[in-house]
Amino acid sequence: MKEYYGWRAKIGLVYPAEGLVMEPEFMAMAPDGVSIHTARVDLLDATIEGLSEMMDDARIETAARMLGGRGHTDVVTFGGTSATFMRGIGYDQDVIRRMEGAMQNVPASTTSTAALRALKCVGAQKVSFVGPYIDEVTERGGAFFAANGFEITGAHGMGYSDNLELNDIPLQRVYDYARSVVEPDADTIFISCTGLRTIGAIEALEADLGRPVISAVQATFWDALRITGINEAKPGFGSLFENWE
Repeated sequence: MKEYYGWRAKIGLVYPAEGLVMEPEFMAMAPDGVSIHTARVDLLDATIEGLSEMMDDARIETAARMLGGRGHTDVVTFGGTSATFMRGIGYDQDVIRRMEGAMQNVPASTTSTAALRALKCVGAQKVSFVGPYIDEVTERGGAFFAANGFEITGAHGMGYSDNLELNDIPLQRVYDYARSVVEPDADTIFISCTGLRTIGAIEALEADLGRPVISAVQATFWDALRITGINEAKPGFGSLFENWE
């Protein structure tokens, strides 16, 4: 047994300040020897205005620099789906370039980038987009994934914009909502938003729907593991973790 945390990999996470979901869900999935280290950025509301305010100043670079400025993490990922899809195709890559420019040879990723990789890895073509968002954010999410080559069978939002309310949405409600809105012709379900609890419902949804279910938090962690060269996670969090190519 190694005597220090993160002896296999140290994952850096840049995460909105009021979010309470990603760290515990990351830690639930983490295999032995993988540690999670977080820097927070301010975000009050999951609206286009609130997201733009968060992304338009240097707080993202500052957070990335705190985690990877001396190369002491193995990857830094930005834990925010809507924040990295809101400006359309390629915006997630712009955020990655900003983060990597603030660090010393540490690779970066984002939730939207991770979701695209995860969907491709499970062979998704027709995707049902599900999230907690208000209509404007939901529409931009569907458009982002459509622009990246997926047929969006439907884009569904629960109407939330307050981050504290997002934290408190019961897992049962996430499960019930996703199950109720998915289209029969969708081959994959993507549950967006890193402020939404999902990992405890993924296997049940996959069993009920007979299709892969990708969630924002699950995909972000899977992607970070892949970047560090670790191709395993604790069991019980969906079929994505059977795919590492």
